[in-house]
Amino acid sequence: MSQASIAPKLAIQFILLYPNRIGTNSMKIFTLFAPLLLISFAHAGARQDSKVVMDSDPEEAKFQAEWGYASAIRVGDTIYLSGVVAGVRKGETDLTLGYDRAFQRIGETLKSAGASWDDVIDITTFHTDLTTQMPAIVAVKNRYIKAPFPTWTAIHIARLIPANGITEIKIVAKVSR
Repeated sequence: MSQASIAPKLAIQFILLYPNRIGTNSMKIFTLFAPLLLISFAHAGARQDSKVVMDSDPEEAKFQAEWGYASAIRVGDTIYLSGVVAGVRKGETDLTLGYDRAFQRIGETLKSAGASWDDVIDITTFHTDLTTQMPAIVAVKNRYIKAPFPTWTAIHIARLIPANGITEIKIVAKVSR
């Protein structure tokens, strides 16, 4: 348990054990917010009990640390991957090249988290040009993901970071314990 979560728990114990030592208004406020506090404490330590996967590339890991995110986090038997942006490089016109690079990177992250493409249960993709990009991403996705297929939601968006990004791919996987 982290030290940051100990003080609020001690305050709650004090209020429960010694209600006469605090004012009526304070007790009313506590009664209203206690359930919310308890729920937040239940989730506060979830990452501490998880496997956090950072990118193996030192430059990318530094970027992740600066922006405050991980490549993936494994909580129990569920693995949540951060979105991976597929992009086209200068001079490229074949979208499948960018998608293949993104799917390779996702595969490496799944492996680092103890999973494979067979464990993927949900895909969410964010497209800057949904109609044009769907044939290319479907062609690449079908090389990596076989039946039975996961759920998949494709969403049209205005733009991505970096500027050459065409689609962001977010994955959730579930593995046997």
